Formats: sequence, structure tokens, C-alpha cells
Amino acid sequence: MRYVAAYLLAVLGGKTSPNAADLEKILGSVGIETESEKLNKVITELNGKSIEDVIAQGREKLSSMPSGGAAPAASAGAAAAAPAAEEKKEAKKEEKKEESESEDDDMGFGLFD
Repeated sequence: MRYVAAYLLAVLGGKTSPNAADLEKILGSVGIETESEKLNKVITELNGKSIEDVIAQGREKLSSMPSGGAAPAASAGAAAAAPAAEEKKEAKKEEKKEESESEDDDMGFGLFD
């Protein structure tokens, strides 16, 4: 990812086709040592491509990926169970409040004792 970020920075800096030396200079300025194999792979994959087109293609791919949401039927069941869960949470909160009120807040130690 750092190599792609360096490539994008070089393009934003005005280089239309950054080379390995450009990316090494960018990464070296923040103390990152480069691995030539990974560096060359990024350069060969992105060389000659429009960065705007690459980003647009990536967005299209991301939009088709599932976002991990629940199925509609499962969410309906969860919505029905939600009020019961909220009641349990409120009961637990009340119990905790009662316990904290009965306990001495300073645990028996005074600030100026």
C-alpha cells in the first residue's frame, strides 16, 4: 500500500510516469526502506495508466462488493428482539446504579485524612 501511495504522491507532484527512483525518494523521505520487487510490481502495473481511470475502476469494484449487512428477514427478527434486549439493558443499568450508590465512592479513604 505504501508503494501505491508513493506512486499517487508522485503523480500528484507532476510526474506522469514515476520511476523507481522517484518512489524511493518519496518513501525515503519518511524513513521507509523499499523492497525492489514490490516497488517494481507497482510501477509495472500502474505505468501508462491514468490514475483517474484506475480509481474509477476500483470504485466500481467496491460498489459491487457486499457490505456485510444482514438479510432483510434476519433484520426483521432482530428488530422484534430489540425491545426485549433494551429492557434487559435498562434493568442492568438500574442494578448497577443501586450498587454504586450503596458503595462508598471514596472506598473508605478521605482526601485529607
